[in-house]
Amino acid sequence: MNIFFDVDYTWLSLDQSLRPGTKETMERLLTDGHKIYIWSGVGIRWQEVHQHNLTPYVTDCFIKPVNQYAEKAAQMNLPAWPDLVIDDYPEVVAAFGGFFVRPYIYVNRKDDEMEILYRLITEVAQTGKSEDRRYRPKVTPNGWPH
Repeated sequence: MNIFFDVDYTWLSLDQSLRPGTKETMERLLTDGHKIYIWSGVGIRWQEVHQHNLTPYVTDCFIKPVNQYAEKAAQMNLPAWPDLVIDDYPEVVAAFGGFFVRPYIYVNRKDDEMEILYRLITEVAQTGKSEDRRYRPKVTPNGWPH
């Protein structure tokens, strides 16, 4: 699956700390055969990817639309359409499908959101769905080649 991760408050805190389990989760997702993309409404975030040693896991980085999400993404000539979006904004997740995560604003060493997320992504990869309340099914806009 093509998994698109948001950056700020999804895997990066306000002070630029990495959410616990992010690196391990990305490594496991890559090993499972998924492609990981990073996108952000702030811009292309390769610097943060490199800073946190996530480069080996990330296929590419993009600017995330900040409104009319799916419509604008369809105009971006992305090399792949998101199968799952992981974001702290439920509106973005609703526009594409994926999982809403609790915002990671401050460092919390007990945060287990990434471990939970890995289990949920694995569930969707195996069954095509999830009963988790934060899950939204994949949305593909008209005109996107499937």
